[in-house]
Amino acid sequence: MTEAGAESLAEMLDERQHLLGIALCMFGSDTTADHVVQETYRRWYALDEEERAAIAVPRAWLTRTAGSICVELLADPDPDPVPGGRATRSQPAPYPASHQAGYGPEMLARHERVARRFAVACQAGDTEALREVLAADAIVVSDGGGKVRVAVRPTYGANAVARVVTALLIDQPGTEPAIGSVNGRTGLVLRRAGKAVAVVSVSVAGAEVTAVWIILNPDKLRRWH
Repeated sequence: MTEAGAESLAEMLDERQHLLGIALCMFGSDTTADHVVQETYRRWYALDEEERAAIAVPRAWLTRTAGSICVELLADPDPDPVPGGRATRSQPAPYPASHQAGYGPEMLARHERVARRFAVACQAGDTEALREVLAADAIVVSDGGGKVRVAVRPTYGANAVARVVTALLIDQPGTEPAIGSVNGRTGLVLRRAGKAVAVVSVSVAGAEVTAVWIILNPDKLRRWH
């Protein structure tokens, strides 16, 4: 295999791990996560060749599609994504460190740089810096698990995402945002009175954040206290 082929394979493995990490973060279920990834790729290959060729950053498209599928499952009061197995939303997400398996040093370093810019902007309450690190078609998805009041529908666009992140993470007196490891990569943990109230991970393409994943469900935050 040529060096270029190896890099392509590494990117494909990284892409799948990335999509699995999104679904595991939202559901904490390996079965559901695998279903989300399969459905994401099914929708990709359902596009015709011209439609796929018109997508400048396939990873960003796949990220948004996986997020939409997660939202569809979260909105379904009785999800049954795979025969013989039901999705569970009440159990805490484990955030296993093994999610970083398959990520090369360069990919991890790139994610680290971009995620840290995002986290620092949140820590500083700098909405403009936050907007600058977001891709024009960025998405934000938050999960309250029915235990906190939060919109289930995703929000699209850098300006809209910046407003949502500012409202949820920045304009919150008494919270202490700290940069930390989320799924084995750089993320943000917000605590109030010593207890975690939000955990944030981001998806990255190039030098921009393409998706922001915010966990607000108290059941999934217990291990972060």
